[in-house]
Amino acid sequence: MYPPWSRAGDRRSVTERIGHRRMPAKGRTKGQRTEAAFLAAAREVFAEKGYFNAKISDIAARAGRSPGSFYNYYDNKEQLLQALLVSFGSEVLSGVLPRGGASSPEEGVRAAVTAYWTTYKSYLPEMIGLFQMSMTDAAFRQRWREVRSLGIQGVLGGLQAAERGGQQIGLPLELLASALVGALESFCWTWLAAGGDDDVPAPDDDLAIDVLSAIWFRTVYGRPAVEH
Repeated sequence: MYPPWSRAGDRRSVTERIGHRRMPAKGRTKGQRTEAAFLAAAREVFAEKGYFNAKISDIAARAGRSPGSFYNYYDNKEQLLQALLVSFGSEVLSGVLPRGGASSPEEGVRAAVTAYWTTYKSYLPEMIGLFQMSMTDAAFRQRWREVRSLGIQGVLGGLQAAERGGQQIGLPLELLASALVGALESFCWTWLAAGGDDDVPAPDDDLAIDVLSAIWFRTVYGRPAVEH
């Protein structure tokens, strides 16, 4: 049985799948090292158990610290999640904004989808925590909308560029951008966070990006040209 928040069939450890974004150890105080250990441990526990099921005692045990020492840094899990989200917005923004230099619209769409998928995967623990808290807390719900807005603005920029290039999309661009981001985030949540769909083989990264790119490209441009 795979953990409920792990990618189905992925036998790598949570640490290998989500990675660590720790500060360089050199020059940090003991307190900074302890706080960094709590943040890294929280990312692993959130990814494995989900935010709601994670206990402070689980995070402390994973960090190799006592539960009591947790409260030297954070009042509760919500405060810890906010700390994890500090650098989240700027890195998501840099990940989802369209890249320049694409040789074709199809390549540009794939680059944007790749950025979205890899950013979501990299920040999986934060996405789990933010999504779950958005269902019960107004402040986190607003934060979730802000994260969605970053993706929508990135997609909207690509749609506007397509229209400037002569593509007749024929749909309200803002609403279409919202729908495409909804498809991206739902697919990412299903396969990266929720264990996938029953009776559907789990895709690897390349296949997931292929399918998402095709949905986006065909919605805007129609079927790609057939290569002979």
